Amino acid sequence: MVPALFTPNGGVVGGAERYAFELARHMSARVPTTLVTFGEDAQTETADGLTIQVIGKARYIKAQRSNPIAIRPLLSLLRNADVVHCHQQYVTSSSLAALFCRLTGRRVFVSELGGGGWDISSYISTDSWYHGHLHISQYSRKMFKQEHARNAHVIFGGVDLRKFSPDQSVPKSKTVLFVGRLLPHKGINYLIEALPRDMCLEMIGQPYDGKFFAELQRLSAGKNVVFRHDCTDDQLVNAYRRSLCVVLPSVYKNLYGGTTNVPELLGQTLLEGMACGIPAICSDVASMPEIVEDGVSGFVVPPNDPKSLREKLVWLRDNPESAAQMGRRGSQRVTERFNWSAVVQSCLKIYKSP
Repeated sequence: MVPALFTPNGGVVGGAERYAFELARHMSARVPTTLVTFGEDAQTETADGLTIQVIGKARYIKAQRSNPIAIRPLLSLLRNADVVHCHQQYVTSSSLAALFCRLTGRRVFVSELGGGGWDISSYISTDSWYHGHLHISQYSRKMFKQEHARNAHVIFGGVDLRKFSPDQSVPKSKTVLFVGRLLPHKGINYLIEALPRDMCLEMIGQPYDGKFFAELQRLSAGKNVVFRHDCTDDQLVNAYRRSLCVVLPSVYKNLYGGTTNVPELLGQTLLEGMACGIPAICSDVASMPEIVEDGVSGFVVPPNDPKSLREKLVWLRDNPESAAQMGRRGSQRVTERFNWSAVVQSCLKIYKSP
């Protein structure tokens, strides 16, 4: 079996991209695997036995950067695969890959990691084009109305436990950590509002919305808020280990009145923080309550509610022993339930199923 795990976006910069890369990397330890993606220039490289094939000079459907296509190079790579696992259903490249696999007798599967663009799936359902839908949360399967579909499975997500792990030698601080894209639906403005003045908030992620970023800077005036737009994996792990907690306060309705029906399909940064032994705080939206056990490994708070969020931050600050115990429980939960070996095993079983 030679699976190609195909993702239309290049770069390991966010939860979705990291999910595709880590699944492919851990898959390559079991079977020969190629991660196919798009970038500015064509190139091939390897990482821990994983072959990464970047298709260059792609066209972007309707100028959508999340919707690249390069037909000949893509089909040429797919011919070498026995199994193809796409990581975004509603883009042209995935539909093309699914159709090609069906016509040539290859097995093809899809996981929805968010995003999308113009595609034939806007006009007709492409659900049946895939042999299986591999959801990363129960919430994802429910949102896509596949709770009772026989070919819809939940594989969850994982964390590289060799990298994301506790380190008792790293001194703890009162720093609150957010990791992710700086976008309105992440609800970061409520986190800044909730921040007590004697605590620090470190925000690691790229700003993708100039207006929203300016608003975050305005809200940060007079508070100890640090923005970090570039961070290596080692720096990220260190940030998790020394922080008081990791927070993901995503919302359905943002401060501008806009709505996002699917703000989080999993919550990868929560898992990474928990794996490093710190409590997690998330809002009660989407898939995140599947990860954080309220009062056990962290807290689940109402969305758009800085008061409730502030109360939990203060509690963790004032109860360091209980906070440390929550961190240990979170680390144990990730180790037992959210590890890549289990995700890979689930995928391989499904790939082979009738």
